[in-house]
Amino acid sequence: MMRLFDTRARSLEPLVAGRTVRLYVCGITPYDSTHLGHAFTYVAFDTLVRYLEHLGHRVRYVRNVTDVDDDILRKARELDLDYTLLAAREVARFEDGLAALGCRQPDASPRASQVIPAIRQAVSGLLERGVAYALDDGRVYFDVGAAPGFGAFSGLDREQMHRQFAEKGGDPEATGKRDPLDFLLWQPSADDEPSWDSPWGPGRPGWHIECSVMAQEELGATIDIHGGGSDLVFPHHEAEVVQAESLTRQAPFSRFWLHTGMVGLEDVKMSKSLGNLVFASDLRERYEADAVRRYLLSHHYRRSWDHDEGDLADAAAAVKRWREAAGNDDERPDLAEAFHAAMNDDLDTPGAVRALDEAAAAGAGRTLRALAPVLGLSLTS
Repeated sequence: MMRLFDTRARSLEPLVAGRTVRLYVCGITPYDSTHLGHAFTYVAFDTLVRYLEHLGHRVRYVRNVTDVDDDILRKARELDLDYTLLAAREVARFEDGLAALGCRQPDASPRASQVIPAIRQAVSGLLERGVAYALDDGRVYFDVGAAPGFGAFSGLDREQMHRQFAEKGGDPEATGKRDPLDFLLWQPSADDEPSWDSPWGPGRPGWHIECSVMAQEELGATIDIHGGGSDLVFPHHEAEVVQAESLTRQAPFSRFWLHTGMVGLEDVKMSKSLGNLVFASDLRERYEADAVRRYLLSHHYRRSWDHDEGDLADAAAAVKRWREAAGNDDERPDLAEAFHAAMNDDLDTPGAVRALDEAAAAGAGRTLRALAPVLGLSLTS
């Protein structure tokens, strides 16, 4: 049986699921190009989908687009471009980039702008439940004091939460709040921002409520796996948990929470704000897709790591060896067993890659042909 590390439980747990596995992965805010950190996250989840299908599951994979958000609106303002046009351009580039790395399209790609009526209904429901409050200026906040479990998901103390909340787009110093960590559910729009009517005045949704609503609209009140980068644990996923479970009075919102590590450059996390980005498109100009994908999968999805050009070159050479060996007809059941043991152990793709390296060295072409596609590698030049 497959085991996965559940961030909420902080432990490896057996994946108990029905025939259909419902998976939601937080997507991009489409205002800039796809960097290696994005590629790492979405290749990892694409591989999870492929392996679950290999085990006989059907997977309903939902990956959202956050097209109403402070970042995209700020970028559109800087470019003097309509935010919808900026989103369309960057989503197309993002999807093309992932397709070039062998990632398949999710079953649904909802956009925040498309679910505003459902968001309004969710905000109204939270107000009715007494876990949210509206201010006279049109802001609506979730009341973290009304959710005793707030902070349990991330395990952060209050000082850490306050710091991360401020660093990641929160407004701890805003006036009128009951608690500095209360987060926006609805806010008035600036004059040049998109705006929708609501019972609290014209405005737009907060970031966190968008994902809770999109996930539940597509997958129901309880889903099997919710994923994203580890930088989303707090406040984004912490907020999603308390919103969703307060609204539906059902727990858990997600049975598993999976988080990918961060990709760095010279020991510093890649980020748009720092400008220290390695773009996946640049790597594809010098290396074929199978090489880049193998390079990404040689790192465990939960581990943070630094980009290394030498390791990427080694991955390209290894893919060449796999292709040369794939023409043989030998097989190694023991290495196939090792491959599956690794994948069942918290999606240990580095272990699975090592098993296929051994298969290539042994000339076990049949084993390579059977299992390389599970990792999304085509073995064709």
